[in-house]
Amino acid sequence: MAVLPFPYPNPSSLPLLYQKKRLKTNPNTIKCCQTEPIKLKSSNGQANPETVIPPRPRRIILVRHGESEGNVDESVYTRIPDPNIPLTGKGKLQAEECGHRIKKMIEEDAHQHWQVYFYVSPYRRTLQTLQNLARPFHRSRIAGFREEPRIREQDFGNFQNREKMRVEKALRQLYGRFFYRFPDGESAADVYDRITGFRETLRTDINIGRYQPPGDKKTEMNLVIVSHGLTLRVFLMRWYKWTVQQFEGLHNMGNGNMIVMEKGYGGRYSLLMHHDEQELRRFGLTDEMLIDQEWQA
Repeated sequence: MAVLPFPYPNPSSLPLLYQKKRLKTNPNTIKCCQTEPIKLKSSNGQANPETVIPPRPRRIILVRHGESEGNVDESVYTRIPDPNIPLTGKGKLQAEECGHRIKKMIEEDAHQHWQVYFYVSPYRRTLQTLQNLARPFHRSRIAGFREEPRIREQDFGNFQNREKMRVEKALRQLYGRFFYRFPDGESAADVYDRITGFRETLRTDINIGRYQPPGDKKTEMNLVIVSHGLTLRVFLMRWYKWTVQQFEGLHNMGNGNMIVMEKGYGGRYSLLMHHDEQELRRFGLTDEMLIDQEWQA
């Protein structure tokens, strides 16, 4: 199991769109939200120990990196490779404060055996974000981390010319934010393709409990994905099957902020389990998208 290579210190909502209704279920059916591992029966009706499905993580938490030098001075992109741009001092504080918020949120569950597992973009600013984000957590609470290149920033084409980039971004608005491809770089559609591959890896990790200690499938797990603004919006688009038009209506989350996908009553992940309706509207969700989130909950 990977261990983070840095030290650690010692140890709500507005009215929903629709009224939640509990579905009547056959007592013999599998309940997705149960906390004990699910044992699938073999053809002879007996539980098969080789097909034990571990509990799904309580949350998937999406964190945008803290403020970087490129966020405050775009000329940085002309002389420093995008993957090497570091956080500012403010960005490091934002990341640590986000870590405190995540820790507090998890502790409010009052679950004794909880842990976090991190997926992180290999860019310097996201790795620095993770380093500061993890500081509030005791080492025993961190199950591990994985550097994941597929959740990296959208590629804008190596060193960037400031004036040319302004023209390119204006053209993107005219052409469409999802399909416009930067010269020698990527479009959001290209990011979507690699995020699709990452999503399948993530689903496999969830299904087999790869991030949990061997023999321990009862830990309350929280996954944290540390990445970039557009990449995280594309991840949400892919997960919830949002349309291109719906994606283009989304707004970027602030540096060091998070979006929380929390397991609902039926075992699916919903944004409405943690965020309120008005907050999601500010992020760009429409009535139709909110209704779907209510169904997910």
